[in-house]
Amino acid sequence: MTQTNPLETSVLGDLHQGTLADRMGIEFVEAGAERVVGRMPVEGNTQPYGLLHGGASAVLAETLGSVAAAIHAGAGRIAVGIEINATHHRSATSGHVTGVATRLHGGRTLATYDIVITDEEGRRVCTSRLTCMLRDV
Repeated sequence: MTQTNPLETSVLGDLHQGTLADRMGIEFVEAGAERVVGRMPVEGNTQPYGLLHGGASAVLAETLGSVAAAIHAGAGRIAVGIEINATHHRSATSGHVTGVATRLHGGRTLATYDIVITDEEGRRVCTSRLTCMLRDV
């Protein structure tokens, strides 16, 4: 059964302790099967030129989309990313970026999310799409 009620975001923070998302400073703002919102600092996630690393944007996108897919999958099931793409539109050099994962498809075995990452001025930094396979634990 698909869970549509938003989760308490502090639970997600606890679940991600010690993971890549934790090390990158990802914070969850909102979480439900149809939409997950999170933010990440630019500082500490840059490439040598001081710009937000494209891989960091991909990590944020995959984290948010995977959390949404796992909520969609429901109890006793997991979501495993099987495809991700990312288009980098502009750089970010300071502050935080915010990602919003929105469900495009939520089936029994696959879930696909569109993830838009913006800077603090609301300008699009990255657009990503993630597809997860849903399976029993």
